[in-house]
Amino acid sequence: MAEVLFYHLTESTLEDALPGLLERSLQRGWKAVVQTGSEERRDALDAHLWSFRDDSFLAHGSDREPHAADQPVVLTTGEANPNAAEIRFLVDGASPPDIGSYQRAVFLFDGHDAAQLEGAREHWKTMKAGGHAVTYWQQTPDRRWERKA
Repeated sequence: MAEVLFYHLTESTLEDALPGLLERSLQRGWKAVVQTGSEERRDALDAHLWSFRDDSFLAHGSDREPHAADQPVVLTTGEANPNAAEIRFLVDGASPPDIGSYQRAVFLFDGHDAAQLEGAREHWKTMKAGGHAVTYWQQTPDRRWERKA
């Protein structure tokens, strides 16, 4: 069973939080796949990960490129795991595929978006009923993550 984490964004945006979480995943030696809810969001994150910090970038590719399997991070709108990632991030209300082959799945959802909140609640119930170890993390005012459940 996969470990499933729910990250409730209340103080920052996805663009602020995702790069750091991806960097930590890569430091563990994991490959990552990020599933977005739309092609527009995938493409915006693609551009953002090249320029989110002045002194660095996050090496990655997308599922629309020919060598996705060689990338440490792949952005996708689909359910495939093109780079054999150990961790899957689900953002923007993306519906998860079967996560049984992953070590970890991470749902990042905007606490100011009612549809994303409702979707996260439903995914929580489904993941818990599926026997996965689920935890819920919420941002504190200083943008740190605090485990709530």
